[in-house]
Amino acid sequence: MTKGRKFVVNPVNAVSDRVKSRGSVHREIFRRIAWVSLFVVLAKVVGAGKEMTVAYQYGVSAGVDAYLFVFNFVNWPVSVWFAELTIVLVPLAARIQQQSPAELAAFRAELLGFSLLVGGGLAVLTGAAMLLLLKSPWSALPPEAVQIAIEIVPAQALLVPLGILASLFSAWTLTSGRHAVSLLEGVPALVIMATLLLLPARGIEALVWATVAGFLLHACSLALPLACRAEIERPRFGMSSPHWRIFWQGFGILLAGQALWTLISFIDLFFAARLGTGGVSVLNYANRILALLLGLGSMVASRAMLPVFSRAEARGGENVWPLVWDWARILFLVGLAGTLAGLWLAPWAVRVLFERGAFTAQDSEAVAEILRYGLTQLPFYFASLVLVNYGSSRRRYKLLFWPAVIGIVAKTGANLMLIPLMGMNGIAVGWVLVYALITLYLWTTLRRLK
Repeated sequence: MTKGRKFVVNPVNAVSDRVKSRGSVHREIFRRIAWVSLFVVLAKVVGAGKEMTVAYQYGVSAGVDAYLFVFNFVNWPVSVWFAELTIVLVPLAARIQQQSPAELAAFRAELLGFSLLVGGGLAVLTGAAMLLLLKSPWSALPPEAVQIAIEIVPAQALLVPLGILASLFSAWTLTSGRHAVSLLEGVPALVIMATLLLLPARGIEALVWATVAGFLLHACSLALPLACRAEIERPRFGMSSPHWRIFWQGFGILLAGQALWTLISFIDLFFAARLGTGGVSVLNYANRILALLLGLGSMVASRAMLPVFSRAEARGGENVWPLVWDWARILFLVGLAGTLAGLWLAPWAVRVLFERGAFTAQDSEAVAEILRYGLTQLPFYFASLVLVNYGSSRRRYKLLFWPAVIGIVAKTGANLMLIPLMGMNGIAVGWVLVYALITLYLWTTLRRLK
């Protein structure tokens, strides 16, 4: 009887334990989401204030077109670098800390030295490439904007090494599980906003140098706490650490995919520039509001869900896919609710954020229309974030390369078809197609890994 009773009770207890375990993971994700969301929202509020200040000072103009064109170009390698470090370095550092903590300091020192070399080299290459592009017909900017852009390239090139270092320090902070890094991402926007408010009517140069100062202060604000905790070392130039081999295994394929993915923003930039003066500015203002939502979703997924999925996989990953699918559906519904609310609130949001000074009511109408079309991507975008982080926790880096290929092909095709029919709105609608295809691809491939 005792044996029979054990035979019946144990499976029931096992099921109960799995349900409780799944519930505890849900609670942990909710807790992480709450903290990350709080810090991200605060940073995004500062970013919104910066955009309001820029719109008030400069409106839709050739100067803003030039600034944004150059900024997006020089920020491209920084964005790629940061995305790679977040995915590769965070789990690698945790592994080193657990298996061979004495080797972590040497690896950090060599990675800092490598980052300094990468930042300096990319600054020179990016600046030279930017000047060549602006002097060619491929930039598609109006002549006035081209001249302004050429003048600000040297200063904007300084953003590359500063951004590379800030990305490294952010990744090191995340390895310690500290979410304040999300709050500190608002530092550049705060510096820009304060500078433009204190030095009004100073021309586009004030915006350019305020951006450089903001990036510098951001890097310092991240480095100081690391130094206080003895988690930053003097740079060492070399790759003697045995952990470089593991670092490059994931970094290479993800670098190719991320580089392709970030090219999509340049595709939109070139199409917008060909629609006439102000096209880049109008698209940027709409994208800035969208970025408040997209950025919140992206940071929450990577900083709240990825560590949880990774630990669950380390314990065997038996119940991870149901957890992932739960959150994919939850965030799809959250995105759908955000779309419906945004369609109603978009004109009001644009007027409140931007309509003052040089930014006119006509500009508000143009931005609000693009914003409404862009909001329709939210359900697919949020769902895809969950699936991407699940793939990262499984270290399926080759599988995660293909969404970039799907995205760049789908976005180019969508722009070519939709812009002649819908004008600037076609650029926004194209993103719906991109994320719908990516979500479908990830769901059909990752569910086989469960």
